[in-house]
Amino acid sequence: MRLQTVSAPSAVSRYHERDSAKPIMKPLVILKVGNTLPQLQPQYGDFEHWITTGLADSALNVQVIDPRRGDALPAADDISGAVVTGSHAMVTERLDWSEASAAWLAQLVEAEIPLLGICYGHQLLAHAMGGEAGYHPRGMEIGTQEIRRLAVDDALFCGLPDTFFAQTVHQQSALRLPPRAVLLASNGFDAHHAFRIGACAWGVQFHPEFSAAAMRTYVRHLAPLVAKQGGDADEIEAAVQDTPVAAGVLARFAQIVRHSVRHGDATQVRQIATFS
Repeated sequence: MRLQTVSAPSAVSRYHERDSAKPIMKPLVILKVGNTLPQLQPQYGDFEHWITTGLADSALNVQVIDPRRGDALPAADDISGAVVTGSHAMVTERLDWSEASAAWLAQLVEAEIPLLGICYGHQLLAHAMGGEAGYHPRGMEIGTQEIRRLAVDDALFCGLPDTFFAQTVHQQSALRLPPRAVLLASNGFDAHHAFRIGACAWGVQFHPEFSAAAMRTYVRHLAPLVAKQGGDADEIEAAVQDTPVAAGVLARFAQIVRHSVRHGDATQVRQIATFS
């Protein structure tokens, strides 16, 4: 198995300051299923770097696995958790590496390994568990958008405000959630912006790892498509802002992984203290 190790940054919250003295030996896998825009990589790095920064826990043994290049997918018992990146591919292409990854995600859900799917990862998780991913009938959602959290008891979303802003860029969506999935967030464009399936597997359509600078670059890059859909890329770019609440979802997920490893029971993650 070819693994690329990514060093996590220093802890930023009191939760991580309290716990980071005890390193987690089992790796937290970042399943790299895509790359960001080439013009962003020299200065900002790639999706896995943004996610690692957002996890904000120096004790995590973060490792990157890229199924597109043939990296083997580890057994569920060999990892502490997983984050699936976004991608410029489409779930409906049913690429071999994507379908194999979907089967692996289903195994993680069954084994109650903490799992977070972002954008493509969100859609792939829905597909893997019996939902449906496909092109959104209204086209592409892009820019800093308001998300509405639903009044549901949930370890990852507890403590978030009723509404918050998040970075978005996607043409496909989780059109139908899997059976027994719990809807956690939505907005006027996408009814399924976040969901949970099983004890500790989450999908988020928005991008908690995106900075405002990354979002603006995507808006400029996709300006022709925005115009084709009747939108104004300049207006969307001007409205881009930092999204600290959405970004905090990654650090919260890292906290859930740590709790699951230390206590050996992912079903107890709801007992973790809420955001302050």
